[in-house]
Amino acid sequence: MNTAVKERIQQDFQDRMDRDELENCMRCGFCLPVCPTYIQSGYDETQSPRGRIALMKGIVDGEIEPDEDIEKTLNECLGCRACEPACPAGVNYGQLLEEARDIFNQNKKHSLPAKMVRKTVFDGLFPHQNRMENMTSLLHFYQHSGMQKMTRKIGFMKLFPESMATMERVLPDVPTRKEMRARQKYYQHENKPKATVAFFKGCLMDTMFMETNKATIELLQKVGCDIVVPDTQNCCGALHGHAGEKDKAKELAKKNIAAFEEVNADFIITNAGGCGAFLNDYDHLLKDDPEWADHAARFTEKIKDITTILVELDFHKMPLKLPEQVVTYQDSCHLRNVQKTFEEPRILLQSIDGPHYQEMNDAARCCGSAGIYNIVHSELSMKHLDYKMEQVKHTAATTIVTTNPGCLLQMKLGIEREGLSDKMRAVHIVELLIEAVDESKRG
Repeated sequence: MNTAVKERIQQDFQDRMDRDELENCMRCGFCLPVCPTYIQSGYDETQSPRGRIALMKGIVDGEIEPDEDIEKTLNECLGCRACEPACPAGVNYGQLLEEARDIFNQNKKHSLPAKMVRKTVFDGLFPHQNRMENMTSLLHFYQHSGMQKMTRKIGFMKLFPESMATMERVLPDVPTRKEMRARQKYYQHENKPKATVAFFKGCLMDTMFMETNKATIELLQKVGCDIVVPDTQNCCGALHGHAGEKDKAKELAKKNIAAFEEVNADFIITNAGGCGAFLNDYDHLLKDDPEWADHAARFTEKIKDITTILVELDFHKMPLKLPEQVVTYQDSCHLRNVQKTFEEPRILLQSIDGPHYQEMNDAARCCGSAGIYNIVHSELSMKHLDYKMEQVKHTAATTIVTTNPGCLLQMKLGIEREGLSDKMRAVHIVELLIEAVDESKRG
């Protein structure tokens, strides 16, 4: 990183970083016991929230020179935001982190391969649902044409890092293009009407995890919701925002706000903790845009996770039954720390007749998925996952429940790595609840 680049970065820090927010950090240390990277690093202060804030403040004050080591330290943060509920001063660490990452990203010169990958992913793929569908249909072909069996038989996946090879084995069975494009735009309630909701279907959720979306809509119908699925919605922008592509995240946010404003809905329902948290932060993302700030604020007021509305509409009081099993719950970091939703999933799980619910030690600690963290920081991610799986094994669980697709894949990856796939499964909470409804009907 040459001197000119460092000077631009420092100037951007001085112009863009929220000095008041940086000053709010009292260095009290309440964030340290809940920070996974601080604990995993062996208590390295630079790997803690207050340590990273000190680095940001040092750049703003001209006391520290921005360099690759500081950028690396910021990028190795999981962004789980567990520090925010623990902070007595209410420091919005996640917003500081995203701003700092964006400054580094906008001023650095990416290698040609990295530039091509970022452009393909952030510009060419996630903002375009039809391309996400095309990619998923190719995966469907791979899974069902015999190619997957042949690839595994000849050991082709051994050429890739272990975590990637294992991830290939735990990917869900994805739908066809025809199934993805058969989605309705309106679903009517089954019982007494209680609310009209708009459903945020997501990009990955409505392709690779379409069955989870289907189960979500069924549950909403059962509690008396009419559901509208705006056709012009797109990716929430979370991956962009977390990876230093803030301008692209803003573009996606504006499109989503416009799409949902066309719908006269009481609430906007999400079923992915990461997406829901980023949607919930649209008001901050667009706070300096005079044209969109008020629209963003009204949008975020309507965001609700599926577990929240199910509890509010008394789904947990319906007959729910499953065979005997031990169930534990892995919190979605962003659902818990940003949307403040953690009691509702537990209320729902404990309302099911049959299973024994066993709370996991450190259930709120990040599993290491963190968007694309398990891809770009694979070794660190696996260390977080190994710790998480130790906690899972102590519960003797046969079913791990999550509320986020990244967490779901990560826990499936953990099960596979531990050789427990014949004894344990991981499911999204809405799919387990649908199982409980169906089992109850069978008597």
